Amino acid sequence: MNFLAHLYLSGMDHSLMIGNFIADSVKGKEILEFDAKIQKGIQLHRHIDYFTDTHPVISEGKKILTPYFGKYNAVVMDIYMDHFLAKDWVNYSNIPLTSYAASVYNLLEEHRAVLPERIQQMLPYMIRQDWLSNYANFYGIEQVFQGMSRRASFESHMEDATEVLKKHYGEMQESFDLFFPKLVLDSTNFRELL
Repeated sequence: MNFLAHLYLSGMDHSLMIGNFIADSVKGKEILEFDAKIQKGIQLHRHIDYFTDTHPVISEGKKILTPYFGKYNAVVMDIYMDHFLAKDWVNYSNIPLTSYAASVYNLLEEHRAVLPERIQQMLPYMIRQDWLSNYANFYGIEQVFQGMSRRASFESHMEDATEVLKKHYGEMQESFDLFFPKLVLDSTNFRELL
């Protein structure tokens, strides 16, 4: 799962949302630098990643992607899942996606001081290009994949990921439809334990 799914799976708890959003930029004991509620969001993010990475539906989907993207198959799969969440947003939320995205951007701007430096640098691009809403269309994810391809340490072929999605659209949609409700339930249960 990528940014949109992680935010959505935080519910409407602002501290959980912030922690879940920044978690990939927080390594090891750096978690202790944040207040307890944000730490819980980071823990939630890590739980979501583990659940996703070990789920058989996602494992099958990644097998389809491995010939195209090798070790980057999980990264590509995460973006695909955010695409389907954004595209099918009305099935998961009563709040329009553009309104939800705007509220998230406002939240992150209001708490900019607690965000890791890398996230602070990324945030203006994310807002200007409206990543969260634009996951719903091919142009939006194409822009995300182009940026990720430029930053990849090794040859990733992520610049081809939108075309690969078009080729395997039905299979990826089916993976999302089977998997995401299970992830929602698991994340809800985990949040109750925090």
